[in-house]
Amino acid sequence: MSATPDRPLVPAWLAVPDDANALADAVWPESAERDAHGELAVGGVAASVLRERFGTPLYVLDEDGVRTRAREVKAAFDAATARHGIRARVYYASKAFLSTEVLRWVTAEGLAVDVATGGELAVALAAGADPARLGLHGNNKSVAELERAVEIGIGSIVVDSMIEIERLAAVAERLGRTGEDAQSVLIRVNTGVHAETHDFLATAHEDQKFGFSLSAAVGAAERIRELPSLALVGLHCHIGSQIFGTSGFAESASRLVDLYADLLAGGDLPVLNLGGGFGIAYTSVDTPTPIHDLAEGIVDAVARECEVRGVPLPNLAFEPGRAIVGRAGVTLYEVGTVKPVTVSEDLQRVYVSVDGGMSDNARPALYGAQYSARIASRSSDAAPVLARVVGRHCESGDIVVDAEYLPGDITPGDLLAVPATGAYCFSLANNYNYVPRPPVVAVSGGSARLIVRGETVEDLLARDLGIPAPGSASSSASASVSTHEEESA
Repeated sequence: MSATPDRPLVPAWLAVPDDANALADAVWPESAERDAHGELAVGGVAASVLRERFGTPLYVLDEDGVRTRAREVKAAFDAATARHGIRARVYYASKAFLSTEVLRWVTAEGLAVDVATGGELAVALAAGADPARLGLHGNNKSVAELERAVEIGIGSIVVDSMIEIERLAAVAERLGRTGEDAQSVLIRVNTGVHAETHDFLATAHEDQKFGFSLSAAVGAAERIRELPSLALVGLHCHIGSQIFGTSGFAESASRLVDLYADLLAGGDLPVLNLGGGFGIAYTSVDTPTPIHDLAEGIVDAVARECEVRGVPLPNLAFEPGRAIVGRAGVTLYEVGTVKPVTVSEDLQRVYVSVDGGMSDNARPALYGAQYSARIASRSSDAAPVLARVVGRHCESGDIVVDAEYLPGDITPGDLLAVPATGAYCFSLANNYNYVPRPPVVAVSGGSARLIVRGETVEDLLARDLGIPAPGSASSSASASVSTHEEESA
């Protein structure tokens, strides 16, 4: 990948570390440490033990880290809203990382759950989540998905278009959900606030697929209130992902409260859902806003806007995902090849190829996301060298860590760990180049257990209907043809 003005050969923020073994605070799970032998351990389990038991690549998830963060986020928003005499509901944004085990962790810590497809809804139900504490998102929900959601008594559905309003109303009416039993809905609103993030991650500007403009939302609300099978309970917005600071949320809240105040004339509107997108640290220079500061800043901003307009402060909802699970994840790889490359007269970069890549972490290829890395199987006194960690796929853009300083003696067979991979890596995993997706292991208190098994090549082949099953008629016919051809020869 060549340099461009906005993508230099060496990022300006990347400094040569004093110790290329050090684990940066806020980037790694709180349980991550170097043991007496210099080996990385997470949740009390050494990296080499994890490789021996489960292989690589391997997603490692610190259960205590997820649970602790869920409690912290809930407590922060509970406290911030209680100061104003209202309540908060915190949904776990399941698209960040979804498995039945993880959902059991977060729901046990008091979080509700949002889902965006029938598949995500099925996982939530399989995990035992209370349907009344689920919210359904999505810009193109199918009739079958809407029917399933209404049938189970889902807590709320966020509507995204006029077509969907009519579609959902018909489904709810057909299932007898009218009057006091009408299906609760929120309107997804684009407030026009563009978060300072990658264009594909910013979701509140109007030229994109989600939601209604502020003006169009008025007509949507009027139509919902005409329909006996739907009950308008609130507004929803989401300004993007990996956001630091509260200024974007405050501006979005101001515009959303304007709409809220206008719509109150037509009836009560008890909930404003301000979405999520709270950022985490991926590198040592990232400085995410502490969650308690975020909670107080956002809630105080909404309270001020309501006070100025003389309208009641509604209950608030939030949807963190990455902020719950991101830091708790570490991906382990095994180094396959190490290759020094001369980039310019005064710059050499070492390409470190690992046994995974864009199939287990698509974010660098999709968004240019930055990550960190450390040798996990040992510590080293070798001087650090500029490195790029790359995957095994047939793409020059198959980059796991764009730029990092690693010990100069990194060698094939070393274990390499990439932190802050708990969010969106497993969710976006794919089978490019027919590579099976890795397993997920939970660690806690010195023990490790498999919570999602990895795929095998046999799993992938099992979906290919062009492969005759042993003993099938087509298999026998193929054998007969082969025998006949051999005899003819």
